[in-house]
Amino acid sequence: MQDSVLLNAQNLLRLGEGLVVSLEISILSIIISVFGGLILGVLMSLKNRFLYATLKICLEIVRIMPTIVWLFIFYFGLARALNLHLSAFGASLVVFSIWGIFEMMDIVRGAVVSIPKHQFESATSLGLNRLQIYIYIIIPLATRRLVPGAVNLLSRMIKTTSIVVLIGVIEVVKVGQQIIERHVFSDNLAPFWIYGFIFFLYFIICYPISKLSAKLERRWE
Repeated sequence: MQDSVLLNAQNLLRLGEGLVVSLEISILSIIISVFGGLILGVLMSLKNRFLYATLKICLEIVRIMPTIVWLFIFYFGLARALNLHLSAFGASLVVFSIWGIFEMMDIVRGAVVSIPKHQFESATSLGLNRLQIYIYIIIPLATRRLVPGAVNLLSRMIKTTSIVVLIGVIEVVKVGQQIIERHVFSDNLAPFWIYGFIFFLYFIICYPISKLSAKLERRWE
């Protein structure tokens, strides 16, 4: 059967390798985002209007501009304008990290400002300075509130990595296209089988993550 030829061991291996590339971009980006977003989120929560307004504008710019446009800007624009050797994978990692940092920043800010004021007051009465208050009191308390959002962000990143195919990253969708091009003339259902399998791969990864996010949100709300 044609579908058995399409989904043979070699093609399954290639699709698996492409999926690994997508996961690498997503996981590395979320790790960078957690640290960068934590720092910027704390800064955004401080009572500094200029700092808040600046970070808020950056957040809106990142959100308003489609991610694919950022990919084109960095890979085809900035890299060549500045004569930088930036691979498609590197450009994808930079763009997803920037997107993730500012999204995480907003999640962290929301978690921090939700901490009751008496926590700050109690910590201050103990003689802790602002840095110590955030490190030992506020951030640990805020972690429970931001973890569900961070997990949900990871799921969104995994699904969005499919667009990196447009700048030449050989991820799972690109591999699927290559397989389809080899079989499309011998099997009209090639796109159905391959994209259906890619959907299955994304589903078995993203669905558990989405359920975990919802469970954590209910438990820690």
